[in-house]
Amino acid sequence: MLAVALAVTVAPANPAGGPAAWAADAGPERIVAVGGALTEIVYALGAQDRLVAVDSTSLYPAAARDLPDVGYMRNLAAEPILALDPDLVLLIEDAGPPPVIRQLHAAGLTIVTVPDDTSADGVRTKIARVAEALGRQAAGATLLDQFDNAYAEVATRIAAIDHSPRVLFVISLAGGPPMAAGAGTSAATMIDLAGGRNALDGMDGFKPLSPEAAAAAAPDIILVPQRTLDAAGSKAAILARPEFADSPAARAGRLEAMDMLLLLGFGPRLPEAVDTLATKLHPDRTVQR
Repeated sequence: MLAVALAVTVAPANPAGGPAAWAADAGPERIVAVGGALTEIVYALGAQDRLVAVDSTSLYPAAARDLPDVGYMRNLAAEPILALDPDLVLLIEDAGPPPVIRQLHAAGLTIVTVPDDTSADGVRTKIARVAEALGRQAAGATLLDQFDNAYAEVATRIAAIDHSPRVLFVISLAGGPPMAAGAGTSAATMIDLAGGRNALDGMDGFKPLSPEAAAAAAPDIILVPQRTLDAAGSKAAILARPEFADSPAARAGRLEAMDMLLLLGFGPRLPEAVDTLATKLHPDRTVQR
């Protein structure tokens, strides 16, 4: 698996430079990273001194917040990136808008686009792609080994749990009905990896939650980002909402919160994220080491 992951190739090099040219020296010197998971990987590979800017989703580690911010990954502008004169732009898949990405390509920037598959294999691909783009394949192999060992250990412990609570992930409560996660979302994948069942498996994507859908979901646990809990003021305030008040979760007082980048980032901290969520979902079972 390690050999396969490290065989992933980057996008074609800029004719004026890029990965082929970097092989003879120390790799790119001025990197812009767009995507929180990619920024985490750059730090994990020990190349953070090459970062000249990140996007607004790059909140971990905390030092990344001190770097210049080129904006939200799906609402970029070309000018702030071009002004930094980067010799490498790492882009998470679906970064945009597309006209801006085309403008960056037209300007001759070396751009490596990294797939955003929300799975353990997807994280392995991200690590391999970034390591190759930075010319740090040896560090990438070490990071992949660490990731595989940590993930295998967590997955083995979770596999021994025989109870799968119904979990409703609510990403937002502001400005209307709750916005909840259905099938095919990163939240649904995380719930499954942590030994739970997505309570909205009959709905696809993130959608507003009607009172009828909320009642049918009958969640045992409601899961929210920590910032959503902070905005609501208390767990009781969320559980008392009419969409949730009659649910098994409300009756049992089961509302859990997690940092959203850790929960949904699918970066090198995935084993930690799965372990943390599993402990919240199964507090009566020994999950953590």
